[in-house]
Amino acid sequence: MSLLSANHDGRMAKHRRRKSVNAVALTLSLAAMAFGVFWLLWILFETVRLGIGGITLHLFTEMTPPPQEDIGGLANAIFGSLLMVTLATLIGTPIGILAGIYLSEYGQRSWLGSATRFINDILLSAPSIVIGLFIYAVVVAQVKSFSGWAGVLALALIVIPVVIRTTENMLSLVPNALREAAYALGTPKWKVISTITLKAARAGVVTGVLLAIARISGETAPLLFTALSNQFWTTSLSEPMASLPVTIFKFAMSPYENWQKLAWAGVFLITLGVLALNILARVLFRKKH
Repeated sequence: MSLLSANHDGRMAKHRRRKSVNAVALTLSLAAMAFGVFWLLWILFETVRLGIGGITLHLFTEMTPPPQEDIGGLANAIFGSLLMVTLATLIGTPIGILAGIYLSEYGQRSWLGSATRFINDILLSAPSIVIGLFIYAVVVAQVKSFSGWAGVLALALIVIPVVIRTTENMLSLVPNALREAAYALGTPKWKVISTITLKAARAGVVTGVLLAIARISGETAPLLFTALSNQFWTTSLSEPMASLPVTIFKFAMSPYENWQKLAWAGVFLITLGVLALNILARVLFRKKH
């Protein structure tokens, strides 16, 4: 009986120890979550408090004003950002999807696939300012002019690795039974990929594209070295072009109250847009799974 009692006491002691460790780990996890949520809510509160007052019709119809002007907006910066982000997405998305298809369906065990994954991982973790400096060296310095096209290329280089990683991961989640059933019916591999595996992973791929758009929408460093900025309205991508992140950077650092107010309005717009894209991406992902 004493042996049974000792074993029982030992099990109870281990159980109490596990419960204590679990309670400590849970408390630390909740504290870390609360710490992160606190700063996030504070940032969102300040963004709304300082930015919503600048949301007027003039913000979308007027050009960036000179210092200490009462009237002015961010129309040229908003247009420049929309144009460069759209073109970068149109350039980077097909390249990223095709590369992701190759890595998932053809290059799983090849040296080229391994090298591509390694390079893609480097691009994913590379600071955006490095990409901006690269485009500055190979494009801007060669043509001796900042331009919207250089900004588009820099943003596209940020889009590509995100889309590659997402596409490869989503395609790898498609069950092999779907592929094998199609092969058994004599379907060519290219048709299996285009009509079965890619279609099955469509929601995940679209999610990756939306997340890539959300990332490049707020990038400032690459555009400082490529598109620079422009105080006036321009639709030509061959010359410097205004963008919302760069304009926010310039105006927020200035001592002029009207520029600071416009900067906070621009921050509110970007935050709202990125938040909407992230919510849309999560809704699509949830519907898929």
